[in-house]
Amino acid sequence: MKVRSSYVAAATLGLAVFGTLLTSPANAATIFTAQLTGSQEVPPVSTLAFGNATFTLNDAMTALTFQVTVSGIDFTGTQTATPNDNLVSAHIHAPAPPGSVAPVVFGFFGAPFNDTSPNDTVITPFASGVGGMISSKWDANEGNNTTLTAQLPNIIAGLSYINFHTVRFPGGEIRGQIVPGPIAGAGLPALMALGGFVWARRRKAAAAAAV
Repeated sequence: MKVRSSYVAAATLGLAVFGTLLTSPANAATIFTAQLTGSQEVPPVSTLAFGNATFTLNDAMTALTFQVTVSGIDFTGTQTATPNDNLVSAHIHAPAPPGSVAPVVFGFFGAPFNDTSPNDTVITPFASGVGGMISSKWDANEGNNTTLTAQLPNIIAGLSYINFHTVRFPGGEIRGQIVPGPIAGAGLPALMALGGFVWARRRKAAAAAAV
């Protein structure tokens, strides 16, 4: 119950921070990151695959641009001799804290595919080795039966995750919680970091206005 209560508090704080972002003077984009591992899957997965992702929410809060680099998952179906590690789909899911699962809110590889207005997804398999990079942009009105605008409170609260699905692990082989800034973890600590970011951004704006 303590964990659940903590994430209820985190979600509430996330909504408050979301409101602060909307009303704060705007000077810079907001950065989020995710470290993808099999141990974060539900249930945990034993795999040598791993990845990392960086997300940039533009200052107008109308687009979330991101790039993901993944190793150990076959992006083309020909990087290894077995089909078991072939990439089937990749999504962002919400709302869920670590250890919980949630529906797809934005698909950027395979089905569902929601990067459509316009299609900004670029897939770059490694020239050698197993894996590749994917860049994409989630625009304000895109989403899987939702929109970026509707999901921003979940993203800001650390209640979203990125998931890569393969043939051998259709439920997901590697997963990473999306958190504010270049930090590990999720939930309340991440929100405190984001709160500090908002405070610093407002202080900078006030200082600029005073000049």
